[in-house]
Amino acid sequence: MNWKCLTFAELTTEQLYELLKLRVDVFVVEQTCPYPELDDKDRASGVYHLLGYQGETLIAYARLLPAGISYDNVSFGRVAIAQPARGHGLGQTLMTTILQHCQRLWPNQDIDIGAQEYLLNFYQDFGFKAISEVYLEDDIPHLDMRLSHANAGNR
Repeated sequence: MNWKCLTFAELTTEQLYELLKLRVDVFVVEQTCPYPELDDKDRASGVYHLLGYQGETLIAYARLLPAGISYDNVSFGRVAIAQPARGHGLGQTLMTTILQHCQRLWPNQDIDIGAQEYLLNFYQDFGFKAISEVYLEDDIPHLDMRLSHANAGNR
């Protein structure tokens, strides 16, 4: 895997197209969930785009957000793996890479996320704890979770 962590301004038009296509393929088409994919957060100051390539093909992605954009704390979202690349442990690798980059960019900060409910155990395996009840977002059950920087090393 070849990883790139880039700001919006650093993305090439090809990379931007690829990451938007992956996100739409996963979140809009696969999950049959029409929602405002272009939410202006992609180009906000301090936001990074984590792109995972296998050869020339983008197969993994996440958006890393500083505190104050989605939550009061650091956050990440739009976590996606291309369908053909699933089932080989790439989710674990992507999550580890996300957390490494968040620690590098925003050391010792808590991380808050809005997780799809079916991924509760996955995120708990990385030390996240539920901090809300389940709620519907775009008709998909979600819950807010937090990784406390005090517990981040205890995985």
